[in-house]
Amino acid sequence: MAGLLSNQYLLVPLLAWALGQLLKILTDSGQRRQLSLRRLGTSGGMPSSHTALTVCLTTLLGRRLGTTSPVFAAAAVLTMVVVYDATGVRRAAGQQSVILNQMIDDLRQHLGLRYERVRQLLGHTPYEVLAGAALGLLLGMTL
Repeated sequence: MAGLLSNQYLLVPLLAWALGQLLKILTDSGQRRQLSLRRLGTSGGMPSSHTALTVCLTTLLGRRLGTTSPVFAAAAVLTMVVVYDATGVRRAAGQQSVILNQMIDDLRQHLGLRYERVRQLLGHTPYEVLAGAALGLLLGMTL
């Protein structure tokens, strides 16, 4: 357990993730003009904390083990998957959920049917992912 608590390859990326989550709370609270803790348990939003975590880990590994290391390559591939998923697959699912919720609202209004709305905030905009990448790169380069 002591090894985990001193592992910089774990702690620094987790710090990047935590800062990303904190920034989401601050961003959401600023937009709503009141403290909003709802972002702690949701995906999406500014910045992408998953991107911050994986970019930070990849940066640390590249700096300390070299960019020719197989471990760096594995982390880089993982980072690419996370970024693609955040801006591609999950973003498309989030856009589809907006349309589904409009259809559900229409069914409720016109037919009286009761369906639950689906979560809409699933993915990230490219700007949110870029902000997460910048956060991860900054922490990975300085810590």
